[in-house]
Amino acid sequence: MHEKVSRDEYYLSQPKGAHWYPYEDHGGTILAIAGEDFSLVGSDTRLSEGFSIHSRDHPHTYRLSEKTVMGSVGFHGDVLTLKKLLDSRLKIYEHEHNKAMTTSAIAAMLSTMMYGRRFFPFYTNTILAGMDENGKGCVYSFDPIGSYERELFRAGGSASSMLQPLLDNQIGFKNQGDVPHTPLTLEKALALIKDVFISAAERDIYTGDGVCINIITADGVRQERFPLRRD
Repeated sequence: MHEKVSRDEYYLSQPKGAHWYPYEDHGGTILAIAGEDFSLVGSDTRLSEGFSIHSRDHPHTYRLSEKTVMGSVGFHGDVLTLKKLLDSRLKIYEHEHNKAMTTSAIAAMLSTMMYGRRFFPFYTNTILAGMDENGKGCVYSFDPIGSYERELFRAGGSASSMLQPLLDNQIGFKNQGDVPHTPLTLEKALALIKDVFISAAERDIYTGDGVCINIITADGVRQERFPLRRD
């Protein structure tokens, strides 16, 4: 006669597997635009996880120097670690060379740092914006293992699939007919960032609460903020 075993006892007696995943996506959207004599990098201010909002006032942009700002979203722990490592290397460079690192040099250094972690990469979507050596705006986009390229505009994060086509159309003039390719002004770029973030907040639950825009010119970096929907 077999002894009768309850369902709970049966399941408790079976081998068990434990799953561990080192990353978490904390949402957020970033966007950068390069102009003739300016760069803009903006982000929303929502930090969330699943259906929980951790903070409604946490911009995803980080100033690295007087001419360079980084936008980074993804796993917030990796974003903070990446920012800390960048800050320490920038200070070492400044002490050794008595000058600040240029935006293009920071982009190259960041690529090397991320590639060095390619077997256990930073779970981040990162964009670098600033002024180049010739006084023109520049934007660099990165994948998690350090591949990067210079671009005129780039969106990243949870709403990037909605923002990038709008930028392609409005700034890149893609899928348009005989439209004159007028130079992008700072005022137009600011208005466009506000419009695309308002649209993203209507569709993406991980984007909202507010927008923080960093305006980078030859005079330095200044910020503008405006609210988004909070639900």
